[in-house]
Amino acid sequence: MNLERVSNEEKLGLCRKYYLGGFAFLPFLWLVNVVWFFQDAFIKPAYTEQLQIKAYVKRSGLGLAVWVAVLTTWITIYQHYRSQWGEMGDYLSFTIPLGIP
Repeated sequence: MNLERVSNEEKLGLCRKYYLGGFAFLPFLWLVNVVWFFQDAFIKPAYTEQLQIKAYVKRSGLGLAVWVAVLTTWITIYQHYRSQWGEMGDYLSFTIPLGIP
């Protein structure tokens, strides 16, 4: 999608949709929002909708950082303690590793 062909009002609407979509446990939408709209929010000359886009981009970045921190923490804990959790640790996994941990 070429954002240069889209009006500022449509950019704001799209940015808002991606921001709200991230709350549906889709943090990838927040990543897309930050990547697509960073230049419009922080680099381009000021325009009417820029303050709102900037707020959505900042909040999307914060939400993405929280998701990354939570998932990294969970993955680290799970990988470290899976064998100690016994059967419960195996039930939490899609694939059960073979062999002795």
